[in-house]
Amino acid sequence: MKQLILAEKPSVARDIARVLGANRKADGFLEGGRYVVTWALGHLVTLADPDAYDEKYKAWRLEDLPMLPQKMKLVVIPQTKKQFYTVQKLMARADVESLVIATDAGREGELVARWIMQKAHWKKPTFRLWISSQTDRAIKEGFANLKPARQYDNLYASAQSRAEADWLVGLNVTRALTCRFNASLSAGRVQTPTLALIVDREKEIVSFVPKEYYTLQAQFPGFTATYRDGKNNTRFSDKAFVEGLAQSLRGQKAVVTALEKTYKQTPPPAAYDLTELQRDANKLYGYSAKQTLSYMQSLYEFHKVLTYPRTDSRYITDDIVPTLPERLRAAAQGPFQKAAMALARGKIQTKYIVNNAKVTDHHAIIPTEQPADFRKMSHEERMIYELVIKRFLAVLSAPFEYDEVKLTVTIGGKNFYAKGKVVRAAGWKAYYAGLSDDEDEQDAEMKTQQLPPLKNGETLELRGTKIVSGKTRPPARYTEATLLTAMEHPGKQIDDRRLKQVIETTSGLGTPATRADIIEKLFDNFSIERVGKEIHPTAKGKQLIGIVPNDLRSATLTAQWETQLQAISQGKADSKKFIGEMRDYATSLVGQVIASNAQYHHDNITRERCPVCGQYLLEVNGKKGKMLVCQDRECGYRKGLSAVTNARCPDCHKKLELRGEGDKKMFVCVCGYREKLSDFQARRAKDGAGKAEVMNYMRRQEQQKAKEEKNNPMADLLKDFF
Repeated sequence: MKQLILAEKPSVARDIARVLGANRKADGFLEGGRYVVTWALGHLVTLADPDAYDEKYKAWRLEDLPMLPQKMKLVVIPQTKKQFYTVQKLMARADVESLVIATDAGREGELVARWIMQKAHWKKPTFRLWISSQTDRAIKEGFANLKPARQYDNLYASAQSRAEADWLVGLNVTRALTCRFNASLSAGRVQTPTLALIVDREKEIVSFVPKEYYTLQAQFPGFTATYRDGKNNTRFSDKAFVEGLAQSLRGQKAVVTALEKTYKQTPPPAAYDLTELQRDANKLYGYSAKQTLSYMQSLYEFHKVLTYPRTDSRYITDDIVPTLPERLRAAAQGPFQKAAMALARGKIQTKYIVNNAKVTDHHAIIPTEQPADFRKMSHEERMIYELVIKRFLAVLSAPFEYDEVKLTVTIGGKNFYAKGKVVRAAGWKAYYAGLSDDEDEQDAEMKTQQLPPLKNGETLELRGTKIVSGKTRPPARYTEATLLTAMEHPGKQIDDRRLKQVIETTSGLGTPATRADIIEKLFDNFSIERVGKEIHPTAKGKQLIGIVPNDLRSATLTAQWETQLQAISQGKADSKKFIGEMRDYATSLVGQVIASNAQYHHDNITRERCPVCGQYLLEVNGKKGKMLVCQDRECGYRKGLSAVTNARCPDCHKKLELRGEGDKKMFVCVCGYREKLSDFQARRAKDGAGKAEVMNYMRRQEQQKAKEEKNNPMADLLKDFF
């Protein structure tokens, strides 16, 4: 008799099959010995679209809302139906006696498997494989410790409740908004609060009124000190006061009146979870959250050098500690060879990485026991790998030790302050040489500097004073890095203390695995746009936040849901009761949208008509350039106007934008440089690029453009509003 193994992806299935000796390849599965190993392709089964319940839902009409099916239906996803039917046939084989769920260990992974099992009518014994890395050792240990699947029934109930609730709320509100305001609008529990973060930040920036301020610095041999009054202020709005103060210091004696030297140490940062890794990759390399996740998936599944990426934990458990020396030896490559081997040979510091209480489904992202082969990695994959290795070495290292010196110099009864730092032991900071420390706001005018040897009571030479002017700055616009942080910790949107604690102790808005897609969907439906690294809300995004029901604008709803979903996963709450409440809630939200007196206006409408339906087209900023899109949600027509290319301006070296059609195509740069496509091709050929290379380059640009024009966010609504 055979045991069927269901993995979430082909690459994972291949690893499991190799370890289990199932080496005979077949169409959609591998087999050998007593094992048959097959796979999903992510979700093979999903919740049915509204028209599966009633033909009338094919048309979007307010009078048909809310849509409240008595029982939610599952359907096979058309694009991957071949693989589903392969899995279904394997489940029906007479020689298959049991099933091992080997999908990703977590709420969503459980849902992937259970929906397939339900649609395929699986009734035989089932077990669960729960592992955090794809190394041979992890797979063998996991199969040696299989658990009965019923132990995860509550986790499945929680996952299904979340999916059904998002369907009921998201689809109903999206249809209500779209029909009520005659525009392609979507909203949901996670997407809308994320957009609200960006819109609210824009309001703060627009309403911000800068104020000029002045600081006074005194210059001494080898260092500078800053004036601070009795209330600890260093910034003053009255310029005349500061000028008078500077004048009064002339000829005064400067004396060191306080010299405090304090030993301090800074522990290493915690290991990476996905969100922290996405933040650093965006800040250092400009990678989007989605790109970073893609590189991580490859390092996990293909290269097998890093552990499970979709984690929200930054710690490991005690049972991982014995494997640390081997992981260090595997990481001893390239620039980290000496450091990793030194740690592996010595006493490894684990107090900053081990915390059983802070590990849920998966531990932090750390290297596996498998050595990396840099020759097989792309440049981007290697950059991400090295980020993780650097953090791994740091968190296993000693603290950064230093003496902090605080100095007070009194001149004519006025106190000036300076601070310095004397390093005792670099510790973990040795891996981050060259990166500056973050200064807190209070000490922004009193930067750490190298101080000369000084004594208390010593008289100093005042070489001069300097008045430094500045202006208060508005809060910075979000980048992907800072937006990920805000999504992870959206407590500012919540007033209730208990709910604020819930959202801070769970995953925040979305999960590490879904945040990248949420941000991308906001770009795809033109609610936000990129300007350099900054994220700006569009007019559409601003209006949408103004017309959605209040409950959807903050993370409060997610906190309320997570409280109930956690209780369901622990067997302390009833999923049926939760879904019943969600049906009532969806009805209430639809009513609010219908009763709204708000107005929606397209302020980006052009005079060019859609060639398909005849309506006026809207001009929008897509991820790769300007586009014309039809305002009719059912039409979906799109046309590219320009595209940001990888070609560089010969003057300022910024990326060129390609505009126009046919023979009129032209490269344009923000610096004013312009060049016809034909001239560009000639120049490239002259510089050594052959005609074939130029044509391949242009073909890639056209393929990318076609792909983006084809991508209609309204065609994937269920995913769009999560």
